[in-house]
Amino acid sequence: MQSSAERNHLEYLMDTTHGRHAISTVIAALVEAWRLHDADAYGELFTADATYTTFLGTHYRGRSDITESHRTLFSGFVKGTRLADEILDIRFFGPDTAVVTGRGDTYRGKQPKKLSKVQTYTMVREADGQWRIAAFQNTKSKPLMENISFRVAPGLVPAAQQ
Repeated sequence: MQSSAERNHLEYLMDTTHGRHAISTVIAALVEAWRLHDADAYGELFTADATYTTFLGTHYRGRSDITESHRTLFSGFVKGTRLADEILDIRFFGPDTAVVTGRGDTYRGKQPKKLSKVQTYTMVREADGQWRIAAFQNTKSKPLMENISFRVAPGLVPAAQQ
């Protein structure tokens, strides 16, 4: 017979599996909205008060700001591009909050083999049961500088890369 704590832990683990699938679905919908250049669909994947920081350092606050900036991007700078995204890790901090780390990139034509940006998503499950992005941060990878730093100071190499 399972204790209450064991049942709660089992329910949490099962919910986490469901949560991983739900979060992966949100990221896939983000990629699809980008492919369609649908700023409204893209924006709907964020919470009303979400933050969005680009690799240039531009910081947007709120779904409306994120949606309108992407409407401009889709008709200009990134017109005709697609979005590639690879989830590296999903960590849960309770049943309704997760941090997703991944790599991503925009591209034209064939998808690049190496994605040049490291991305962090803070995901929350809202009252309607839907997972949404509460915060997004995008960092441009600098592989040459990273390799130099690893050679000069081997202790900087992350454990996952050793």
